[in-house]
Amino acid sequence: MAPKHNSGHTLVLVRHGESEWNRRNIFTGWCNPDLTEKGLIEALVAARMLRAAGLTFDVAYSSHLKRAQRTLDIILSELAQSSIPTRFDEALNERHYGDLCGLNKDEARERWGADQVEIWRRSYDVPPPGGESLKDTAERVLPYYKNKIWPDLLAGKTVLVVAHGNSLRALIMEIENLTSKQILDRELATGAPIVYRLDEKGVPIERNDLLPPRSIDAPKEDIV
Repeated sequence: MAPKHNSGHTLVLVRHGESEWNRRNIFTGWCNPDLTEKGLIEALVAARMLRAAGLTFDVAYSSHLKRAQRTLDIILSELAQSSIPTRFDEALNERHYGDLCGLNKDEARERWGADQVEIWRRSYDVPPPGGESLKDTAERVLPYYKNKIWPDLLAGKTVLVVAHGNSLRALIMEIENLTSKQILDRELATGAPIVYRLDEKGVPIERNDLLPPRSIDAPKEDIV
């Protein structure tokens, strides 16, 4: 069911389509791989789900990373909305994985041990060497949301944000008032839009998850 646009403020979050490094199970962070063929299809299907839900946008936001920007380009092109204002900022970049970036998870486990890698991946406030924790990521995402994105929502604009698993987790944690444990348990599929209708204080009135057909269902997020 399409969200109601006559009340509340509409925010749509989309994690980028599958990237080359997602497919290869590599810690990606701020590195800049492109989408796979599957990722391109996921972006296209996301756009068609948004169109079927009756959604059009006034402004869009994304990160400085290619996989998110290309996903956004495909969505807006398919919706015939490529001319809307689009804003890019590294505040919406993926969590920085520091020394883990570019390593396959098995390689990382061999170097530092499985237990240590699991701590870096699954804890809220323990960063990998030279990188960010989810807490660190939230400390750049949330001010950007409050200072840039929320004013657009409050002004009545329908807003699209295409970003990354962990930058979106930080945002969802704030919007849904989740604990650090609850957000770490939250899984985000690639290319699956989340549609929020928010009240005047930014509290969710309604949440709709638009799920792709099972034949191209995206894998669950593995915090990469």
